[in-house]
Amino acid sequence: MFRWAGFQISAFDWVDVTIPGWVLLVVGACVVLALAIIHWRLHRFTTSSLRYSDIRMIKRIGSPGRGKYRVLLPILRLIAVALLFVALARPQSGSQERELSTEGIDIVIALDISGSMKAEDFQPYNRLYVAKEEIESFISKRVSDRIGLVVFARTAFTQCPLTLDYQVLKTFLEQVDFGIIDDGTAIGTALATAVNRLKDSDAKSKVIILLTDGVNNSGEIDPLTAAKIAKTFDMRVYTIGVGRPGKSQYTVDDPIFGKRVLYMENEIDEEVLIEIAEATGGKYFRARSEEELSGIYTDIDLLEKTEVKVKQYINYKELFPSFLLFGFIFLFAEAVLSQTILRKVP
Repeated sequence: MFRWAGFQISAFDWVDVTIPGWVLLVVGACVVLALAIIHWRLHRFTTSSLRYSDIRMIKRIGSPGRGKYRVLLPILRLIAVALLFVALARPQSGSQERELSTEGIDIVIALDISGSMKAEDFQPYNRLYVAKEEIESFISKRVSDRIGLVVFARTAFTQCPLTLDYQVLKTFLEQVDFGIIDDGTAIGTALATAVNRLKDSDAKSKVIILLTDGVNNSGEIDPLTAAKIAKTFDMRVYTIGVGRPGKSQYTVDDPIFGKRVLYMENEIDEEVLIEIAEATGGKYFRARSEEELSGIYTDIDLLEKTEVKVKQYINYKELFPSFLLFGFIFLFAEAVLSQTILRKVP
């Protein structure tokens, strides 16, 4: 980081003036320009008034050919004046340091992988494929939050514990597929498993995102009971119901007739999902399309922002001594040359 600090005049108690560095630079540029114009005019209208016939005297004074180098003298003077004004402007370079402190959020995503998630609402993909894509996008937007993944069908298990390694989490997410759990929909068990993962967390905010497209028909834990437990541990639950109203298309493999397309009615227990969200201070969303599902995760991302505190420190180093030194060197060189090898013959 670079800046022009200028200088402050505090000679007396009643005098306290700060001259910005940029003002000094402008004044310096004007002075240098004025000196250049004055020198040009003087050099243009001034000629030597005396002539010498004594060759020995000319040799003793210096070679006439050196006169062409006298143009260096005003150049040295102008450079010196410019450097001195830059020194007055107090150039400073600074190194910037930032101290970050984050208050992260612990998030567990509970993903339904029951057979009904094969419905092809989001052509040409099924619900599970699109859900995984949007979860991956959501993970990519988070910063300094621990995220875990629970999958469920007839039962539930932790696919990935809470972690800050998002690449590992995405790898586990890619491995999620149908068939790794017997078919069914155990919403209560999934919610209880997510609560178990978060109950020992010391994070300021604990969140569960539960995505399903069905009705609780498996497991021994009632969804509302699990929601009360989540509330006890001060966890918010965001519920997402996936699927369009009416019938949805399914592609099934028939051992006799091969692949067939079936249409089945969607069954989402929205009432229970709404109660779960309201009981824990969360919110219920309905995703009828891929765009809506993407927007839901964006909304959750905005609702659950990680608090980041930034303290900024800038250490400045004074650069004006170098400009001051070179300014005096150029002035000294101009004075010495003008009185020696570049001395003007009257």
